[in-house]
Amino acid sequence: MSDFWAFLQLGFGHIVAWDAADHVLFLLVLAAIYRGRDWRAALLVVSAFTVGHSITLILAVTNVLVLPSSIVEFLIPVTIVATGIENLLMRERAAQGSSARHRPVFAALFGLVHGAGFAGYLKSLFVDDIALPLLGFNVGIEVGQVVVLAAAAALFLAIDWVLRGATRGSRRIDAFQLRLVGASALITIVATGWAWERFPR
Repeated sequence: MSDFWAFLQLGFGHIVAWDAADHVLFLLVLAAIYRGRDWRAALLVVSAFTVGHSITLILAVTNVLVLPSSIVEFLIPVTIVATGIENLLMRERAAQGSSARHRPVFAALFGLVHGAGFAGYLKSLFVDDIALPLLGFNVGIEVGQVVVLAAAAALFLAIDWVLRGATRGSRRIDAFQLRLVGASALITIVATGWAWERFPR
């Protein structure tokens, strides 16, 4: 049980550490398109992402799937850029309360990439038995994701509230779309820089 708890803490620490800024930005851009009333759609997307990265984490750690780390590190910011662009394209539908049915599929596919990124860190810590450490690390990752997403939800709700107050009386400015576009564009720009830096050469 001590091994499980130790790896749970490692998983949690990994997702909230500065080293995992790319994973955190992905969670932020994934959540940016949702409001409090969209919690069911958000939960479905996050669950799909969890399934995707759990599958690849297991396959990569057990050496069933071996991917070059340079490719994985490049693809992670690419998933952020793709999600940010999708947010910008879907902003009007999101403002009307319409959610994209394909989004959970994209989240699961992108989760496969992020799982490979987690595995690169985890494999260096194994000694013999992998079942308990793998489970503990994965649970720690999930707990960390919940913390990040809860913080993101609170932040986005606060921004929406401020923007609604600032744009009150204006019929041409949608506070939600303003926050969605601003957050998605900023995150996309940062991730584009990372993708350029990590492009395999």
